[in-house]
Amino acid sequence: MSETTSMDEIAQPVHWRALLFMPGDDRRKIEKALGLGVDAIIMDLEDGVALNRKDTARLGIASALNELSFGREACLVRINSVSTPLWQADLESALSPKLDAIVLPKVEHSAHIKLVSERIAQFEQQHGLPLHKISLLAIIETAMGVINLAEIASADERLSALVFGAEDLAGDIGATRTPGGEEVFYARSAVVLHAKAHQLAAIDTPFVDFHEAAGLLTETERALRMGYTGKLAIHPNQIEIIQQTFTPTPEEIQRAQRLIVAHDLQQAAGSGVFAFDGKMVDMPMIRAAQTILARAKVAGITLE
Repeated sequence: MSETTSMDEIAQPVHWRALLFMPGDDRRKIEKALGLGVDAIIMDLEDGVALNRKDTARLGIASALNELSFGREACLVRINSVSTPLWQADLESALSPKLDAIVLPKVEHSAHIKLVSERIAQFEQQHGLPLHKISLLAIIETAMGVINLAEIASADERLSALVFGAEDLAGDIGATRTPGGEEVFYARSAVVLHAKAHQLAAIDTPFVDFHEAAGLLTETERALRMGYTGKLAIHPNQIEIIQQTFTPTPEEIQRAQRLIVAHDLQQAAGSGVFAFDGKMVDMPMIRAAQTILARAKVAGITLE
């Protein structure tokens, strides 16, 4: 962030736990998604739509944005990569005052972000929308994208999240996917590190076996431990597990609140490091407690 840029001019990190893909050419599924209680719906124009259905999907998304009421659910659209001839028509069909964000796949360079951001800025200005009302999420799913994470994460103030895409990355580097994910662990770590270094949200890759609840839970818990703030979903039955995992328990919330109160009292007394529940407390533990409370607010939990 430059010293002359105000916080109002910067796209703030998104706070969505589960982000559910819905094919852009299926109006029935899009309407159904509105009643599922998911934090964000991604209407898809990329992998979820066959090439001969792209025009139908564009029209469907435009009409959905015009006609449907998006309540608590954030409304996102994934367009095709800027390396294809499809992205401009995709973007034009998706731009709407109701749109919360564009999801950009296979981002490999900062220029990819800037190109899309410039067109969104024109739309916002033409329609009297606040600057950066529409944010950008960049999917990192190629070797080049991972290598260029530093320039991508700092590319544009409209960028609000980095998204990790394990399946495409594995294909790009010739890796074999495993339940433990060791073949993509470096990239998964790099995405969350660069996101946090630039105050961006970090969204984890989808779990592709949507009938396997135990595997989804294990992978989502791993993502949470790594610092991810949310996870992509490809089926409605994945929403509950993802959103519950990213929601702190009442016990976690209460402990975080007690810790912050104790810290404030110690600060007022002029003390630095102090003991809490038998352990010495320093600022990293305070920041962890603040993160828990922030996650609680995202989940709609009222803090006392």
